[in-house]
Amino acid sequence: MLTTTTLAPPSPALTRSGALARLHDVVVLVRRNLIHIAREPLQLSDVTVQPVLFTLLFVYVFGSGVPIHDGSYKDFAIAGLMLLNLTTSAMGTAVGLISDITTGAIDRFCTLPMWRSAVLVGRSLADLLSSALCIAIVAVTGLAIGWRPDASAGSILAGFAIALLFSYALSWACAALGVVSKGPESAQGVGLIILFPLAIVSNAMVPTAGMPGWLQVIANWNPVSSVTAAVRHLFGNPNPSATISAWPMQHPVLAAVAWSALILAVFAPLAAHLFRQKTTG
Repeated sequence: MLTTTTLAPPSPALTRSGALARLHDVVVLVRRNLIHIAREPLQLSDVTVQPVLFTLLFVYVFGSGVPIHDGSYKDFAIAGLMLLNLTTSAMGTAVGLISDITTGAIDRFCTLPMWRSAVLVGRSLADLLSSALCIAIVAVTGLAIGWRPDASAGSILAGFAIALLFSYALSWACAALGVVSKGPESAQGVGLIILFPLAIVSNAMVPTAGMPGWLQVIANWNPVSSVTAAVRHLFGNPNPSATISAWPMQHPVLAAVAWSALILAVFAPLAAHLFRQKTTG
């Protein structure tokens, strides 16, 4: 049975200020998305159950076959597992957005005196909270099996922040995908085709030095590789990519921030434009 959350229009006090009204609309939409998750917790399986399974699977099944010369595979893998889970779960933004569109929820929102783009911002912020939960679960699972960062608290927090920044940027790319999709199934299928290779053809789970030459170039310039290398660097964990001469691998933190900023700069306006077209056409 389809259920909808009734959204109250902004109060007269809020309508006097465009910024406050927009903030109010975003908060309401974030709350609405979190309520839906609370009613159907299995929506979070890709950021709760999956991270634990992936961590145990890669560390204990594949870890013995991947030699890491300057440390253990556990210490090498945790940053990669964070980015692997964040990247593959990002398609949830596309699926959730197109589900709202196809079920008529967005039509209801558009009849309210609200900032239309709050739908996208609210979705992206709710998914950012899910990403934070995903990172926390990977980190706790890693600590339980022996992973240890070797850096200051500030550096470790910066590593988490860079991973979340990339996840937030990726959610806007997936929002654009969701708007142009025909339905949740197509959004999930196309998202998997794009995001799974992006996560795998990288240094997330294996060093890129053993890949064929042409594939190494792709992997070393892959934004997932840049963010993974940056997180490993900030965590003080083994980072074999530091020996590679490619610019992103020599400047991983700068490259990670640059990739995230570029993705946001391209896809946030694009998603907003496509959403306006979709909801006014």
